[in-house]
Amino acid sequence: MAEIGHETRFLHAIEMGLGAWQWGDRIFWQFEQGYSEGEVHDAFKVSVEQGIRFIDTAEIYGNGLSERLLGRFMRETDQPVLVATKYFPFPWRFRVVSVPRALKNSLERIGVESVDLYQVHWPTPLMSVDRMMDGMAECVKNGMTRTVGVSNFDQTQMLTAYSALARRDIPLASNQVHYSLLNRKAEKNGLLARCKELGVRLIAYSPLEKGLLTGKYDAVRRPPGTRGGIYGGMLSKIEPLLKLMTIIGQDHGGKTNAQVALNWLICKGALPIPGAKNMRQAQENAGALGWRLNEEEIARLDALSDKVLE
Repeated sequence: MAEIGHETRFLHAIEMGLGAWQWGDRIFWQFEQGYSEGEVHDAFKVSVEQGIRFIDTAEIYGNGLSERLLGRFMRETDQPVLVATKYFPFPWRFRVVSVPRALKNSLERIGVESVDLYQVHWPTPLMSVDRMMDGMAECVKNGMTRTVGVSNFDQTQMLTAYSALARRDIPLASNQVHYSLLNRKAEKNGLLARCKELGVRLIAYSPLEKGLLTGKYDAVRRPPGTRGGIYGGMLSKIEPLLKLMTIIGQDHGGKTNAQVALNWLICKGALPIPGAKNMRQAQENAGALGWRLNEEEIARLDALSDKVLE
């Protein structure tokens, strides 16, 4: 494993964060229909009180509203908060200068002078990885971000980013990808192992698979909106896995399915960033910390997960 630089060491000390995609998103999550700004604020407060202070947002979440809400909430707490946000490479923003300009706008929305982690949201054929990393390096040079990460990069793209930044004496801090008991591509294709080898923190988004791993949905009770269409075919297949998660949770003093799913990721060496729309969800997320699944339990979950994903 590569030596972890002091700039990125803080990420490796964090077991779990909080994802803020749901804050302000009306298209996928129906913000202000099923839940309110006040409930999201409560989720923030509970998370921070429980020691979950790494919060991941992006300029495109709610068209900037997620960043604005985060900034508003941060101004109302005296607790330290670590902020991660993302640059989205729109087709009209593919010059090196586009990256620091985008971060400047994010900083204004959040109301801070710098963030702790700035990430490229997606790779794109319209902008080379080298050019993206040149832009990210400018952000570091200008003191606008503490560290640099990528998101949704495969191994080849990540290695290119790692090398491009290394030429500027900047470590690649993280790669944020979809990873859960129902999506194990990062584990199966070697990306997780390569991240560990390079000292890059793998951040797992959608760790609860947009609610599917909580156990509150099944073939009859389907998720609302877009989620119901995306996951409809999987609902009947995951019942044995959900039952096993419930049994394992009971063996650990009544842990919920969500807490088992998050703890499984922590045991795998990933940093999950579950979302929270209200106080109850934030409290449940926090219950994934402070204990560990044993090796036998992880193996049983792996085996049933493999069957679901066949």
